[in-house]
Amino acid sequence: MDIKLIRGDITEVDTEAIVNAANSSLLGGGGVDGAIHRKGGPAILQACREIRRRQGGCPTGEAVITTAGNLPARYVIHTVGPVWQGGHAGEAGLLANCYRNSLLLAEDRQLSSIAFPNISTGVYGYPKAEAARVAIQTVKDFAPQASSLKKVLFVCFDEENYRLYRQLLQGE
Repeated sequence: MDIKLIRGDITEVDTEAIVNAANSSLLGGGGVDGAIHRKGGPAILQACREIRRRQGGCPTGEAVITTAGNLPARYVIHTVGPVWQGGHAGEAGLLANCYRNSLLLAEDRQLSSIAFPNISTGVYGYPKAEAARVAIQTVKDFAPQASSLKKVLFVCFDEENYRLYRQLLQGE
């Protein structure tokens, strides 16, 4: 499995799936979530409403998959990251679950590529360096069991996250 890093806008990435740092309501919000819903169009919101009807919202650390609407990707995997509470409320495990459960959904659909944003590092306040370590380690730990996934892309919108991911990936 090839792990790549780019600086850019996840809504413009051409992978089979992009991951949305969603909130538990699945009805859109700010940051990455708002951008994905805006650019992807009403099909994403409609699919999220169907999921809500079926199972309610999406708990922290879990993931669900929908169409990508008007986005270049085929699917959006919505995952709910933890709100940072100082690091003593299981945040690292919940964040790792976001990445792992997203990867499992991609494998279940036999997708070959997935792109991740920097989950929980915006308004949820997760320290960027710690979040980057969790993200990269979880993907690396998952790699040996991946059968269909050939490419994982970390998409960093801001320079600080990009620099942190680059340092961690180069320090392998």
